[in-house]
Amino acid sequence: MDYLTASAKTLRPARSRHRFWLAVAVALIAGCATQQAQSPGQDPAKVQARILRVLPAQTDDRAGWARDITAAFAAQQIEPSGSNLCAAIAVAGQESNFQSDPAVPGLGRIARAEIDRRAAEHHIPQLLVRGALALHGPDGRSYADRIADARTERELSRAYEDFIGMVPLGKRLFGEANPVHTGGPMQVSVAFAEAYAHDHDYPYPVDGSIRHEVFSRRGGLYFGIAHLLGYASDYPTPLYRFADYNAGFYASRNAAFQAAVTRASGIPLDRDGDLVSYGDWGARSKTELAVRTLAERLDLSDGAIHRDLAKGETAAFADTPTYARVYALAERLQGRPLPRAMLPTIRLESPKITRKLTTAWFAQRVDSRYRSCMARIR
Repeated sequence: MDYLTASAKTLRPARSRHRFWLAVAVALIAGCATQQAQSPGQDPAKVQARILRVLPAQTDDRAGWARDITAAFAAQQIEPSGSNLCAAIAVAGQESNFQSDPAVPGLGRIARAEIDRRAAEHHIPQLLVRGALALHGPDGRSYADRIADARTERELSRAYEDFIGMVPLGKRLFGEANPVHTGGPMQVSVAFAEAYAHDHDYPYPVDGSIRHEVFSRRGGLYFGIAHLLGYASDYPTPLYRFADYNAGFYASRNAAFQAAVTRASGIPLDRDGDLVSYGDWGARSKTELAVRTLAERLDLSDGAIHRDLAKGETAAFADTPTYARVYALAERLQGRPLPRAMLPTIRLESPKITRKLTTAWFAQRVDSRYRSCMARIR
């Protein structure tokens, strides 16, 4: 579990590893197709002025935020339409309230609890853990103090970097992987940012690493906007793109497909957007097993079904025989067209969350901000 993010796309380790990399690979191969290429001749000053009109009045350094958002759209050649600008602003507002490195209440306590949990998993005595954390890092403070004093994910990430790199027990607990997986004003995945930067020209000098850039305002916005708007979709409303931002690429389309599978097969499925298993590579997901019961009626082999479902994190899945024939069967039974997008039903779980929240809640909150922004920008 990624214990430092409320994003559903990072709650299940197998899902975050396998489904994420498949989506990124296809996006990169496709040149990361954007919603709409930027129109030539867009005046950055006019774009910034438009953003300034809709940013909350209490936002610190509003001109800096407008400049960095404008630069992110220009560098990625994404059309700075009112809808696109408001989508990015809505996500940043929801994720950080326009703070480049937002504070997380109780972060030090959460981090120490995770260290203790991992130590117990590895059967490491607490005496050794306390001894390792008592060592002093490059800044002269003990790792225990740095972790306890961390107020933001950037501060905690830097402490982990030093702890993993300089203390043998740090590598034993965390391997080479920094357990802070998301950060910055849009809480974007560090793994996504690193993969995206590998195949795209990052427009700024890199401050040490792409991980460090994610925690900056300019980098967090650049990579967050890429994750939000840097893939093609035909959703009827941005609401579903907001759900995807939380749950993973095309999760809303896949959730609707799962509902169609349930209608065609009678087998109840969770609408979580996962079409194949991302844990045991030999296992078959509940969705795949349900579709297989329809194989004869779909005139598809089990192998063909699996190959189609494996495209579930890409735009190409909507063009597969499995997708088309499941919908044709389900709509024939239903007697009317079925939706091609639905909000995924995913519970958000994290020590940072004290209420019962879901991906639908996240998407609806962002959508409310989006609609308010659109009213102002018009």
